[in-house]
Formats: sequence, structure tokens, C-alpha cells
Amino acid sequence: MNDKYLLAKSRLKEYNQEQLLNSYNKLNEQQKEDLIENILDTNFEQMQKLYNNININKKINNKIEPISYINKNKLSKEERNYYENIGSKLIENSKYAVVTMAGGQRNQTRA
Repeated sequence: MNDKYLLAKSRLKEYNQEQLLNSYNKLNEQQKEDLIENILDTNFEQMQKLYNNININKKINNKIEPISYINKNKLSKEERNYYENIGSKLIENSKYAVVTMAGGQRNQTRA
């Protein structure tokens, strides 16, 4: 095994993410190289800090429930700009959320 693989394996072990190498032997050489490079380029320390910060500062809501939304295709240009400005300001202040939508719902934006 090469040095990069061993370094990636060591880094994954440090963050309890060794499962990312489970399918390594099933990959072709280019895929193996890409996987190792992606692992080495990933800032696991920063991800761990973000995860810990979320868990410390916020109560996690485990309930799955519908969210209200606005169909952006029905908004005027002014309304769309208004909501985009709100979103931009929230992102600039590191206040944002991620929502996963089922297929066919990608054109709907949360208010």
C-alpha cells in the first residue's frame, strides 16, 4: 500500500470514519486515487467542530413534518430579489439550514 493510502486511513481512523474505505478494493485505480485525494483534501477537523457546535448550541428536532414554502415561479422579480437578499444575509452571518426535497420539488423555496 502506498503512503497516501496509509495517511488517508490514519486520518479516517482519527475521526472514526474508516468505513469510507470499505469499498476501496472494489474500485479501479483511478477511483482509488480519487477517493484517497478526496479524503486527504477533506478538513475533518472543521467538519467535527461544525458538528459539535450544532449539537451544543441547538436542540435537534427529530420530527419530520411539512414545511411551508413559496413557489419561486409565482414570485415577481422584486419579490424574488427580496427573498434572495434575505438568504444572502443569513448565509453571510452563518445562519442557514439545509432541506432535502423529494424529486419534483426543487422549484419550491422555503420562506
